[in-house]
Amino acid sequence: MSNENNQTDTDQSFAEALAQSFQQDELEIGQLVTGTIMAVHGDIALVAVGGKSEAVMDRTELGELRPGDGLDAVIIALSPELRVSHKLAIERREREALRGAYDNAVPVEGKVTGRNKGGYDVSIAGLRAFCPMSQIDLGFPRNVDAYLGKTFLFRITELADDLASLVISRAQVLKDEREAAAGAAWSRIAVGAEIEGTVKSIRDFGVFVDLGGVDGMVHISELSHRVGVRPSQVVKIGDSVRAKVLEADRGKGRIALSMKALEPDPWTEVAGRFPSGATFDGTVARKTEFGVFVELLPGVDGLIHVSQLPPGMKLDDETLAPGAPVRGWVRELDMERRRLSLTLREVATSDPWADAAGRYPADTIVEGLVERTANFGVFVQLEPGLTGLIPASETDVPRGGDLAARFAAGSRISATVLSVDPARKRISLSVKKAKEGKAVKEFRRWNEEKKVERKAEVSAFGAALMKALQQPKE
Repeated sequence: MSNENNQTDTDQSFAEALAQSFQQDELEIGQLVTGTIMAVHGDIALVAVGGKSEAVMDRTELGELRPGDGLDAVIIALSPELRVSHKLAIERREREALRGAYDNAVPVEGKVTGRNKGGYDVSIAGLRAFCPMSQIDLGFPRNVDAYLGKTFLFRITELADDLASLVISRAQVLKDEREAAAGAAWSRIAVGAEIEGTVKSIRDFGVFVDLGGVDGMVHISELSHRVGVRPSQVVKIGDSVRAKVLEADRGKGRIALSMKALEPDPWTEVAGRFPSGATFDGTVARKTEFGVFVELLPGVDGLIHVSQLPPGMKLDDETLAPGAPVRGWVRELDMERRRLSLTLREVATSDPWADAAGRYPADTIVEGLVERTANFGVFVQLEPGLTGLIPASETDVPRGGDLAARFAAGSRISATVLSVDPARKRISLSVKKAKEGKAVKEFRRWNEEKKVERKAEVSAFGAALMKALQQPKE
């Protein structure tokens, strides 16, 4: 029984040895095999790969591997000893992966190792690849040496069968990433949506915002409720901003945004703070040829028309320089059109025309302030809200003469009331009649004075005569 068992063990050992011998004979140089690290001695590692004896491998190829770990290796020699390389197995696997990456347009990692006239040398899986200068980034690089020593993802654009020629592109990877990001961004963008982004660039007409793959534009009119401000006064490049989507046209690649839409509307408090007739304090924001815009609140401007400047004041007056404080009155508020008309001339607290006829009867001599002149006459303010007109024919200027030279804006003059029409809000005045009346008064006063003088002279003569008559005759 024992002899039978020994015979069986011998048969098995022989069979195993024979199988190993056959397996050893089947191994070839360049063959990829799977093995197990059996032991490490000095500079070598012993790897069991199924042969008669263990294979030898350079210890430096172990890396973090330890005895008992499995690995892939490539047979590099059959005699005088079986020798394998784990490093070559890795390189083979990576190279096979490169071909798969090329066939399937999958990005691969590479390190930029050098630069030449046409582009960059890049190391990928131990192979030298070439990246043209135009393909290292989106657009031509500003600093051509900024990429040296750095690792990036690349797309393989050309690959020879023997892997001897490898041409790659980083720009294609960036383009794919941008398109993917754009697709994700467009899925979040819809009219009315509130979205966050980063200020990418600033132009005179508005601001471009990076929305994470696509750019949107905030027109200058949608930056702020404040009027007349420049984009650079509202945001800086790199600022994180929040905006509302006004328009989203993917076909045209156009996204219109509004930052103003997410701000509180300053006009909601205007009606209560600036009714007609109220006083205001503001700051000169900007000038135009027709007047001065004054900022009353951030986002609320009012206009002082040139006709509402104090008589004699010009637009170039230093008190109206941008940034200067200004105080005046509200002439009119139009909430529907969002317009405030302002004035630097005192406004009436009640309707001055209601009893104008009784307060300014005909032939009354009045004083007023010259507002302005026109070809047909002179406008004179008699009181806030009540202005009369001296027709050119009622001035003391000859026909065709220069009214503006005679009646300077802001000067005070006297005139006689000719007529009052409260319904049409018109008062006609006359300088001529005022002067005539003054001349008559002066003549009467002069005449009265002369009468007194004549009476005094007669009385003296009579007294002398009486004295002479009373003297005795010789």
